[in-house]
Amino acid sequence: MAVSSEGTAAPAVEAPLTLREAQVFEADSDSRAGRLSFCTKVCYGIGGVPNQVASSAVAFYLQLFLLDVAQISAAQVSLVLFGGKVFGAAADPLAGFFINRSRRTGSGRLMPWVLGCMPFIALAYFFLWYLSPFTSLRGLWYMTFYCLFQALATFFQVPYTALIMLLTPNPRDRDSGTAYRMTMEMAGTLMGATIHGLIVSGAHGSQRCEEDTFPGQVAVAPSAARLYSTAAAVVAVTYPVCSGLLCLGVKERPDPSATASGQGLSFLSGLCLTVRHPPYLKLVISFLFISAAVQVEQSYLVLFCTHASRLHDHVQNLVLTILVSAVLSTPLWEWLLQRFGKRMSAFGICGIVPFAILLAAVPTAPVAYVVAFVSGVSIAVSLLLPWSMLPDVVDDFQLQHQHQHGPGLETIFYSSYVFFTKLSGAGALGISTLSLDFAGYEAGACKQAEQVVVTLKVLIGAVPTCMILTGVCILMVGPTPKVPRQDTPRPLSLRRRTSYSLA
Repeated sequence: MAVSSEGTAAPAVEAPLTLREAQVFEADSDSRAGRLSFCTKVCYGIGGVPNQVASSAVAFYLQLFLLDVAQISAAQVSLVLFGGKVFGAAADPLAGFFINRSRRTGSGRLMPWVLGCMPFIALAYFFLWYLSPFTSLRGLWYMTFYCLFQALATFFQVPYTALIMLLTPNPRDRDSGTAYRMTMEMAGTLMGATIHGLIVSGAHGSQRCEEDTFPGQVAVAPSAARLYSTAAAVVAVTYPVCSGLLCLGVKERPDPSATASGQGLSFLSGLCLTVRHPPYLKLVISFLFISAAVQVEQSYLVLFCTHASRLHDHVQNLVLTILVSAVLSTPLWEWLLQRFGKRMSAFGICGIVPFAILLAAVPTAPVAYVVAFVSGVSIAVSLLLPWSMLPDVVDDFQLQHQHQHGPGLETIFYSSYVFFTKLSGAGALGISTLSLDFAGYEAGACKQAEQVVVTLKVLIGAVPTCMILTGVCILMVGPTPKVPRQDTPRPLSLRRRTSYSLA
């Protein structure tokens, strides 16, 4: 076979050579690459905890703080939420552009971005929860710091998640490091809601209005503002602590593919190419609805319990029930995805639908806890599923185009997905909060009008139900993307891991 002519040998050995090269590459990586130690994996996982702690607190409590403590109008709150989400979405492609053009320094290429953003994001987070002394300009104050927080969080998270690629070229170690990061991020999500909720729990108790004989607006209690500032300071401290552990325990290696890679597409060119890929388009559109539904459900649960039911004293426990059930059910959903397939597992998202409607109709404590538990289970699969399906879409795209467009397309797939889902969340939260203003929501009032109560019931029940059913129906339509078999090489599988967040 070694002396056969080139004209006859080339067609016969082309496929085996590709497979052999992939096998040699993996074996060579396993033997030569330094294995990541347990300490390195733990320190890498800890590095992403602050963002999850802060994002969890923002998701559940920011809207209540702006309405009842800062006492800005619902219309201004809708502008704050919409503007911040849009600003964060716009920061995704900008972060990818600037980080890809940055040069390697003594501490690496990605680590300086993480450490450089750390003090500024901690300050932006603290002032986001600080009661502004400017009464007439509070809306502008919170708009500014929420936009800064969202943008800085993006510039912190993008290089942090990409850092695993520069820690080791070993695929198994990368998968293991990613698993450590996801576990730590889920724990950080739970910790954020717990810490923040326990500290501010005294600011929204039912006793706040017991001595007030008038149903109108009440003054902001100084203790409530202090509680939120204390909670913000505690969460902000996690940024320097966790970033310090990340810097001490993780050493960034030079990127071996930086010089060998060809010139990839620009973000706009790649975006135009990827959005025309039918499986990706279907995935993005379906999760635009599903992720927006999850954000609406999270944002209005606390408001619903405070103003549309007698569940003031159960708010913290309900939030913890959601997060604990989400964390505990994530490994089960991972097994179900592999056992029954991803499209079948998508029906698990629909589990929240009847219970959300039940909570709006019967807002009692036993029903609320059942709804919280089921919501956590459904939220877990809604967050896990897109990050599990995106690699299949990327593989399907590569199978069809045979790597004709150079490196970097996976980054475009992921960053554009995050960009679109953030925009959908911005629109959903902005419009829904504006509906509260139209219903007559009074900031800081002990008792809201009946129209506000009905609006909150619609936002907690009917709105997420319609969006989830629409998203799941879109996901079920059409063929599934073609995925390479287990015995074929996966040349791009090393770079397709990313993060997901409960917040």
